[in-house]
Amino acid sequence: MIRLPINKLKPGMVTAQSIYNEKGASYLTRGTKLSRQYINSLRKIGISKVTITSLDPDLPLAPPEDIIKEETRVTAIHQVFDTYCRLQQNDQLDIPPLLSTSESIIEDLIQKPENLVQITDIRLYDDYTFAHSVNVAALSAMLGLLCHYSKKDLMTLTAGALLHDIGKLDVSLKILNKTTALSDDEFTLIRHHPEWGYLRLINTKDSNLNMKAIADIAYQHHEHLDGHGYPNHLVEEQISEFARIVAITDVYDALTTQRPYKKAYSPHIAYKIMTKCSGKQFDPLLLDLFFNHVALFPVGTVLRTALGFAIVKSTTIGMTRYPKVILFTDSNRRLLDTPVTLEVSQQEPGFIESILDGSELTALGYHLKYNPSVLLLENQ
Repeated sequence: MIRLPINKLKPGMVTAQSIYNEKGASYLTRGTKLSRQYINSLRKIGISKVTITSLDPDLPLAPPEDIIKEETRVTAIHQVFDTYCRLQQNDQLDIPPLLSTSESIIEDLIQKPENLVQITDIRLYDDYTFAHSVNVAALSAMLGLLCHYSKKDLMTLTAGALLHDIGKLDVSLKILNKTTALSDDEFTLIRHHPEWGYLRLINTKDSNLNMKAIADIAYQHHEHLDGHGYPNHLVEEQISEFARIVAITDVYDALTTQRPYKKAYSPHIAYKIMTKCSGKQFDPLLLDLFFNHVALFPVGTVLRTALGFAIVKSTTIGMTRYPKVILFTDSNRRLLDTPVTLEVSQQEPGFIESILDGSELTALGYHLKYNPSVLLLENQ
């Protein structure tokens, strides 16, 4: 996968990400072949970078499968948007649509348990909250399935993840969408959203869901195991397991999503950041389980390795730090006569040195007069 600035996109390139607005409408879905009109439209709505499957417009590689269906994700974003709007208008939380959405997410995950988390979607800055909530819900449901939760617990966890940021309804959009650093007063205000979310949820009654557990997710998803989180500085088992799951998925999605004040980190950088906080901010067992199902080096990523340049061919569950790669140059940047397939798990520590960004990959392709994405055609 290659992340390119909008001015480097060419008609024929295939998108590896979907782009949504706040109502769940897709500007573009993953797997779309770009046209000049599409590229101009993306520029007009403020998209600065897009991840594509190949630099060669004549090589339309398919993107990796999402963990949930496109239709499910679009419907879920729409439902979360509507739920927030209705709650703001009449102070009533409409549970049935959330139940339907949660069930659809869970069913998708059950049908394709082998799919890894790979490329996240793109959200416009002002529309971040709704698509973020859906992604957190999908990732949390995945982790709940891996923990062998009952159907009832999965429904509660997924619905709670959809609502984890509902306290942000009480924070002004001016603060939520601010593109510069928050003032101390603004930061203090936004840190109250877990309490406000809890108060909105705790008095809601529903026979199908454990609303106390859902309210606790909203209340506790910024708590840390070591007591340095907020709002109540809870420690370890004082934090519900549901909230510990949402704490992981919330941070992962935030790190891998572009915001006005930060770039989107690649999955392997998010992994490095989050594992440094294992046991302090995050539950280490849940964190390990989560990253065993996240493709740290998505298929199609070009790597600089100790032996030369290589492209990621595949990644398997439980071995996400050690993909299978195809080496196509030697250490002196010379093309190999015959590319070599390698298991990173069998190489020396430090074998993967870095990931090539779009500009580096473009320069390498120009130097070699070669597009390594052709090596993936046999997998399509």
